[in-house]
Amino acid sequence: MAMNNQQGKLITFEGGDGCGKSTQLALASQWLGEQGIEVLETRQPGATPLGAELRRLLLSGEYIPVPECELFLFLADRAQHVREVIQPALAQGKWVLCDRYSDSTLAYQLAARGLSEGVDLKPMLAFAEVGCVPKHTFWLDVPADIALKRVRARTDMGEESTRLDEEALSFHERVRDAFAMLAKQEPQRIVRIDASAAVDTIHLQFQTHFKNILAA
Repeated sequence: MAMNNQQGKLITFEGGDGCGKSTQLALASQWLGEQGIEVLETRQPGATPLGAELRRLLLSGEYIPVPECELFLFLADRAQHVREVIQPALAQGKWVLCDRYSDSTLAYQLAARGLSEGVDLKPMLAFAEVGCVPKHTFWLDVPADIALKRVRARTDMGEESTRLDEEALSFHERVRDAFAMLAKQEPQRIVRIDASAAVDTIHLQFQTHFKNILAA
């Protein structure tokens, strides 16, 4: 099957830090597996050996990149990830569930960091995607203040926080506003999920959406 016919099997999970997308991705993957579908779970950044090092550089806080450098590092991870992980999986007929993709770059780097002001950077994002564009994206939406409380709670329980977790509330509010704008611009691709609900309730919503995707 040609690669362009496989694009519907690339599904991305997006949202601000603390929205619960990683949990829901894992639950969705398990449910799809129970339906006999072969699934690859992956994430950005950090899903390749090179990406793991880029993730450390980006999120550890050991070095603080300027916004332009931060953007290029995320795009470098994406290109490596697509070539090394996503394209081969799609070519094998697998469904790929990806934790973050280009929408996160649009929300975090271009909108929240203000890099999009006066400059069209979308062709650069498309170049890093190497032709792999998701047909379906789930945006797990939760108020930024609630999401940050979840992040703080995880940190209190021993989970290591990232440099982006520690950004001010105003930064995370800009991220959420950017995701809302993207969903408004692309309603056919981006589905908003109320991530303030209970985990099981959210998972049931995902089951309904995936049943519709499978039936299409």
